[in-house]
Amino acid sequence: MDLNAVRSFAATFVTGTTNPPAPRPRWLRRGRFDLVEVADAIVALICFAATDSWLTNENASHAWHHSAGLLTLLAFVTCAPLALRTRLPLTAWAASALALTWTAWTALMPPPSSIGSSGFPPGAVVVNALCLYAVTVRCKPRIVAAAAVVTVAAVGFLDSGMIPEAVFVTAVPILLGTVVRVRRSGARQLAEQERRHSGERALLEERQRIARELHDVVAHHMSVIAIQAEAAPYKTADPPPELVESFSEIRASALAGLAELRRILGVLRTDGQATAPQPGLADLDALLDSARSGGLSVTVTRSGNPVPLPEGVDLSAYRIVQEALSNAMRYAPGSRVRLDMAYHPDALGIEVCNDAVLPPFPQLTGGGHGIIGMRERAAMLGGTLDAGPADDGGFQVTALLPVNADGHEAAT
Repeated sequence: MDLNAVRSFAATFVTGTTNPPAPRPRWLRRGRFDLVEVADAIVALICFAATDSWLTNENASHAWHHSAGLLTLLAFVTCAPLALRTRLPLTAWAASALALTWTAWTALMPPPSSIGSSGFPPGAVVVNALCLYAVTVRCKPRIVAAAAVVTVAAVGFLDSGMIPEAVFVTAVPILLGTVVRVRRSGARQLAEQERRHSGERALLEERQRIARELHDVVAHHMSVIAIQAEAAPYKTADPPPELVESFSEIRASALAGLAELRRILGVLRTDGQATAPQPGLADLDALLDSARSGGLSVTVTRSGNPVPLPEGVDLSAYRIVQEALSNAMRYAPGSRVRLDMAYHPDALGIEVCNDAVLPPFPQLTGGGHGIIGMRERAAMLGGTLDAGPADDGGFQVTALLPVNADGHEAAT
């Protein structure tokens, strides 16, 4: 027989069919001691003494000629498994059943005596019932059913007249164990639901707090910008058309930002299911027009075969381009920006490069929140993003976003 197969069977028998023990209340643990295991050891000692005394009395009353050492050994092997039932319930029950069968066959069967006249040692029966209770609480139902069948079949093999008693003694611990198992399962489910609801409640409260901060601070300032941009041209007589147009664009950008902020606030204040459509590369032209109205000179080149992108990739690509253009307007106003979109069979390549970054630009080398956000979006999709100074003194953002099935799964 293959040794590895034997080891695998033994490991499965010992642990593979057993659920972890239920957490003990604090009052049942005293430092390194488990009071349940201590109680099992005490009960095992009491049952050992009772079984040894019972076997000795039976040996004397039936004129058997078993030695005292053999009777003590039989009492020990039938009661010792109780000490293992907390850690290894199935092993403890199997050892108890085998020891009880051996005891009945060895000490109680020699003629003219019979098991029917003597019965089983009560202490050993108690140990076997307690081990069977542990199996019911901790092991899979099919194992519990097999243990019950084996127990009744073993008693029927030794003495068919004791099958009713065997059924009763087997049914009691199984019924008690089933009740305890069902109650523990219900308690675990309630505790899990409580933990989940507590986490959801904390998340909702945090989202509400963020929404309040955005509404009270950011939305207020964006509204002020829009109002001041609308009123600024009227503060001077005959303002130049270029100035009026610039303030109009500032107001339009502020209103667009307010609309986007309201959408985000709606997401934060709900469960996030009913939301407006997210922007994507289909909205890229409007984004480029906004950047050009902000003073940038943007040129776009596309290579490869444009294909429909997964929703996560489409949104992340749009946000990466948006953040790169925002950085260019913030740190290199009036610069020339080149946007390259490369469609590969399994990835989308994005490169945004501007030709003049106003010094200093240390915050653009990776410490800014915008670049961190871009990197997080790329990493979420399983892609990469590099951002840093270009060779010509400008600044360059390069991203590669997977568009295959794995990337799509990462995006969702």
